[in-house]
Amino acid sequence: MATVSLSFNIDSPRWDQSTFVGRLKHFLNITDPRTVLVPEEELDQAKALVESCRAGLVPPGSSQEQLLYAKKLYDSAFHPDSGEKMNFIGRMSFQVPGGMAITGCMLQFYRTVPAVVFWQWVNQSFNAFVNYTNRNAASPISLRQIGVAYVTATSAALATAVGLNFYTKRAPPLLARWVPFAAVAAANCVNIPMMRQQEIINGITVTDENNNELGRSRRAAVKGIAQVVLSRITMAAPGMIILPVIMERLEKFTFMQRIRVLHAPLQVLLCGGFLLFMVPAACALFPQRCSLALADLEVELRDSIMAKHGDKVPYVYFNKGL
Repeated sequence: MATVSLSFNIDSPRWDQSTFVGRLKHFLNITDPRTVLVPEEELDQAKALVESCRAGLVPPGSSQEQLLYAKKLYDSAFHPDSGEKMNFIGRMSFQVPGGMAITGCMLQFYRTVPAVVFWQWVNQSFNAFVNYTNRNAASPISLRQIGVAYVTATSAALATAVGLNFYTKRAPPLLARWVPFAAVAAANCVNIPMMRQQEIINGITVTDENNNELGRSRRAAVKGIAQVVLSRITMAAPGMIILPVIMERLEKFTFMQRIRVLHAPLQVLLCGGFLLFMVPAACALFPQRCSLALADLEVELRDSIMAKHGDKVPYVYFNKGL
């Protein structure tokens, strides 16, 4: 059993977070869907171990492997800002099992308006949990604002899906299969900014390279949220664009026509295959600790920082959320 090095820092990234490959390895680790099966008691123990390690009180006999696994569980289940345990459905480690079931059903049941309405509603309810859970914890949001965001995003998804569903009735069948993706993309463009509107209104905390707080920036919030929107659309795109092409071709075979009842389970499994890679890949598109040039900040904040620090702070940093 390897001993813990004196220089070991439990919060130091295991992989270089300035590169896509390093971020991909990091998110492959913390979005591991197997962690959703870990009992609550073990998650609490992992948090206690991480906090003890941060305080320099490593329990006797602990190995570096044990500490790294505890950090993996901690990162998968606790919010990076507040340290609070995230709700089960909103965790990124639940994106594969939760997303594969919903996406598979959206792709399978796209022909009738009631089915479209139901599955888009289910998807937006799921997204609302995820977006609320992974918001910047320093920007509280009221129940009324959550409700408005949820209703607005669901309406956008339904309007897009139902509208395109009617439009594609005379179009090639494959276009109709892509309607769910269009609805998901449209809803993400509404849901995430609405759910995190307080960040846009009041700004989010920005720091210097050493995590010293410098103020609050609305432009930083806009940049972070825009990156999250793009990441979520990218997360869904391969499965919802490529899988319909695969199913369109498979369903022409006689054996597939004989097992129609298995089409939905097959699409769910195939969606899981896509999401298993795309969840960490999409999360890794942009650094979690996002940066913004001082010149791009609001004039008041920029002037305040320059008055206190001169030109020693060329960039500010903030957590963009997931």
